[in-house]
Parts: sequence; structure tokens; C-alpha cells
Amino acid sequence: MATYLDFEQKIKSIQEEIELATIRNDERACEILRDDLHKEIERVYGNLTDYQKLQLARHPDRPYAIDYIQHILTSPVEIHGDRHFCDDNAIVAFMGYIKDEKVIVIAEEKGRGTKNKLMRNFGMPNPEGYRKALRVAKLAEKFNIPLLFFIDTPGAYPGIEAEERGQSEAIAKNLQEFSTLKVPTIAIVIGEGGSGGALALGVADRLAMMQYSIFSVISPEGCAAILWNDPSKVESATGALKITPEALKEFALIDDIIEEPAIGAHRDPKNAAQRLSAYFLSALESIRANEEHINERFEKIMNYGRFEERVVEALSQSV
Repeated sequence: MATYLDFEQKIKSIQEEIELATIRNDERACEILRDDLHKEIERVYGNLTDYQKLQLARHPDRPYAIDYIQHILTSPVEIHGDRHFCDDNAIVAFMGYIKDEKVIVIAEEKGRGTKNKLMRNFGMPNPEGYRKALRVAKLAEKFNIPLLFFIDTPGAYPGIEAEERGQSEAIAKNLQEFSTLKVPTIAIVIGEGGSGGALALGVADRLAMMQYSIFSVISPEGCAAILWNDPSKVESATGALKITPEALKEFALIDDIIEEPAIGAHRDPKNAAQRLSAYFLSALESIRANEEHINERFEKIMNYGRFEERVVEALSQSV
């Protein structure tokens, strides 16, 4: 069954009425209700708060990496293991085709259902996951295959074992190596992009976000706990962190926003996958046409966090 958030309850109610009218074979009622549904979707999704966008990014029905891979990739072959410790199931890697374009996809996978979530460690990679990603990326570079990264994680796994096996070093190594890869690289935040666990797959020629995804240095819950020691402040923290695609694009921290279907990727995953695929192919063509894309990628990374201090004119005149 579909899951509806608090602010989607009226949408749920109208959809249920449409189903009942369809059973009654009442075409006139269906037409009126569909018009009502369209208006309600425009009203709700046209006025989302940052906290509601966070809820959508974590929506249990939202497509995960493997869902997108199944939609857009043909002749997929999975690549396993880091050749050092083990195969981390929180990171998946597939070689295949998007349209006629050969591609390697490296993605963070949260898993669906209790058993699968446990196997995927809820999408929180261990160091071997990031080393697996690096090994596969080097394989793509060797055979000149473009890379597509899907980011969807609450963060890298913070357990003692992960720290013992070099979690921070593994993430830092990826940042270093991915910044100089010779093949075109495109990273897309498809859901929740949390902390260094997300950044480890976020160094690319193009960094895009799905319309209802988030990218943050810390979870809003963690921010509220640290700053106010008050879980009820999570909505205030969400707004203050500026984690939405619109805010991040304004600060030049991402390159593009991929528009989702009117009712969100969680209600129309096939359409969302088509939009994602179209973005990848368009971005890839643009990158290939730019012989300086590696240098521009590095410059973009070096400019992250740069700002200018502007003295207010009135203040300067009064001094």
C-alpha cells in the first residue's frame, strides 16, 4: 500500500474517491475528481516547506538506486567487492547501457523491507563500500566508460568497526581520486544526501539533485540536538541548514535540479527515471564537448565555500 504523509492526506482522500467512482463506472464524477486532484497536487506541491521536502526525500515509497537502475539500465551486470575486505551491500555498482550509451553506475542503496534494509545497512556504507566505489571508478577510467553516481544515504556508517578500518581515510581518498578522473562523471542526489557519506560520491563534473531531495552536512535532527538540545526544533534546523536543491543551487554548490513529476518521484517512479535518464544523456553530451572538463571540475571543487564580504554602503559612509 502507498504511504501518505500528513500533508498528502487530502490527495489520498481524492484518489480513494476516484477509485470508488471508477468502480461505479461514473465517468462524470471521475472527471470532476481528477480535476480536483490536479488542483490539490498543484496547491500542496507548490507550497512545500523545507521540512516537508525533507520528508519527501525520506519517503518510504521514493525510488531507491536499484529502482532507478532497473528502469534506465539495459543489460546490467553487477560488480562486487573492494578486493581488500568484503563486498559492502550499501554500495552497488552496475555496468550496462542507458539508451545506446555504455555506462557504469555506482550508487548508495538503502534497501526496501526489514531484511533488505539490514543487508544494505540502511544505506550507510562502510569503508569497504567506498573502496569498492573507487575500484569500480578506476575500472571505468581504464576502459573510458562514463560514470553515473546515485547519492542516497543518511551518512557513512559511524560504527567502531568502520572507524577501525579507516572510514575517514576511505572517504578522503575518494574525494581526491574522483576529482582527477579522466572520464566524464555525473552525480545525482536521488533522495537523502547526508554528510561525508554523500560527499564521497559527490565529486563529479556535474552534481545534480532531484527536485525533492536534500543534501546536508548533518541531519536536521542532529543539528537540533547539538544547537538546542531540543528535538522539537527539527523544523527550524531544516530551514537554517539550507539543504534544498534551490538553496544549494543559489550558493553554487550544485549544478542542476532535475524536475520530478508533479506528484513526486514516489508516486510516478517510471516518469522520474525517464527524466533522470534524459538529464544524464544531456549532461554527458555537454561534458564530452568540453575538452577542459577535468580542469573545470577541479576549479569548481576549489571554489566550494568561497564567498565575498561586501561592506554595506550606508555603513561605510557613516564610518
